[in-house]
Amino acid sequence: MTVTAEKSRELLARRNQFVPNAIGIFNPSTALSAKGSIIIDADGREMIDFAGGIGVVNAGHCPPPVVEAIQRQAETLIHCSFNVATYERYLQLAEKLVNLFPHGDHTKVMLTNSGAESVENAIKIARQATGRSAVICYGGAFHGRTLMAMTLTSKVGYKAGCGPFAPEVYRIPFPDSYRYGSGMDPDAFSDIHLRELEHFFHTTVSASQVAAIIIEPVQGEGGFNVVPKKYLQGLRKICDQQGILLILDEVQSGFGRTGKWAAYQHFDVVPDISTWAKSMGSGMPIGCVIGKASIMDACKPSTIGGTYPGNPVCCAAAIATLDYMEDIHINALGEKVGNIVRGRFLSMQKKYTAIGDVRGLGAMMAFELVKHQDPFQPDADLCKKLISYCAEQGLILINAGLQGNIIRVLSPLVIEEPLLQKGLDMIEAGLDFLTKQVV
Repeated sequence: MTVTAEKSRELLARRNQFVPNAIGIFNPSTALSAKGSIIIDADGREMIDFAGGIGVVNAGHCPPPVVEAIQRQAETLIHCSFNVATYERYLQLAEKLVNLFPHGDHTKVMLTNSGAESVENAIKIARQATGRSAVICYGGAFHGRTLMAMTLTSKVGYKAGCGPFAPEVYRIPFPDSYRYGSGMDPDAFSDIHLRELEHFFHTTVSASQVAAIIIEPVQGEGGFNVVPKKYLQGLRKICDQQGILLILDEVQSGFGRTGKWAAYQHFDVVPDISTWAKSMGSGMPIGCVIGKASIMDACKPSTIGGTYPGNPVCCAAAIATLDYMEDIHINALGEKVGNIVRGRFLSMQKKYTAIGDVRGLGAMMAFELVKHQDPFQPDADLCKKLISYCAEQGLILINAGLQGNIIRVLSPLVIEEPLLQKGLDMIEAGLDFLTKQVV
C-alpha cells in the first residue's frame, strides 16, 4: 500500500528513521485512537479492526470499566514489586484466574508481563517439577521471541541469526489434517500421530527424559490449525502414563476467542500447566502461568519471578477486563462472531479457488490462500495484496502461517454485526478484484 495521507506518511517515515527495520509491519496502517472495534488513524480515518492488536482486545479497545480501573489504580499504587511488598490486586487477580481455570483440586498462579515470559517460566517450572530436561514442541508452533520461547517457535524467519538456541528441545509434526490428513477420518489420523509420538520416544528422546510437551490447542501464528480432539486427549493420556507434564499455550486462544474461556475446554482436557497473556488485560502488559499447586510449588526459591510481574496497574486492568468479559458474556460473543465469520468464509471458498481451506475454532477463524487448490503451493503474494487492498478500503487485516499465506480474523468480540459484515464484504470484494476467478 502507498500511504498518501500526510500524517500517516510522516509517522511511517519517522518509524523508518528511528525504529529498527526488523520490527515488522504486519499492516500498513497507523493509529491515533481506538474505541470498540474501530481504530482512528493518524489522519482521522476510521478503520475496522480485524487484527485486535494481534488478539489482545477481545473485549474491545478501551473498555470504559478497564480505563477507569487503570486510572483509579494509578492514583494509589503504580509499582512496588510483589517480591518486596504483597498487595491485594495481585491476589485478587490470582484468585479470579484460579476460579476460571482450575487445574485439578488445588491451583496456583504466577503473573508475568507477556506470553513469551509465561512460556519461559512454564518450562522452568516443568523442569524443576519433574527433574527432567527435555521438552517437546510442534511444527508450526509460535511461543514467543525470548530464548526458550524462540527455540520452541517453529518459523525460521523469526529466528534468523539468533542462535545458538536452548538445548534439549525436540520438535514433532503438528497433526495438520489439511495438508496430511485430507479425506482421512480425524480419529484415525490422530491415532497415526499418537503412534508416531510413541515411536519418537524410542528413536529420538526417551520419555523418561521429557519434562513437558507444549502445544497450542489452536496454533496462532502457525495458521489457526486446530488440534484434533482425539489427539489432544491421547496426548493427555500419554503424558499421564510417562510422567510428562502437558503445557497448553492459550496466549492467543484464551478469554472467549474460541467461544470458551479456554480453548482446551472444547477438548475435555485439563493441562498440568497453561500459559496466558494477550486479551487478559485489554492491552496492558500482563500474562500468567497457571498450574497444579504441587507442580508450581516444586520450584526452588527465587528461580521464578521478576521486578514487574503483577504490576498493580496491570492487575487492575486484568481484573476489570475479566469482570467486564463476564458482564457482556464474552464466550457467547465469541461463538456468535465465529459463526458469522465461518459462514462467510465457507461461502467465499465456494466462489474463489484461491481459498484452499477454511478453519478455526470459535472466532479464531482463518482461510488459507493457495495456488491450484494445492496445500503445498501457498500464495503469499495474493495474501499480501489482499491485506493492502483491505487497508486502502478501511479494514485492518493481518496474515498468519509459516509461508504468510493465511488470512486470520482476530477482531474484538464486541464488534457489532453490521461492522463485522462490512469488513467481511471488503475481504470478499478484495478477493473478487484480485483473483478474477469467480466460479
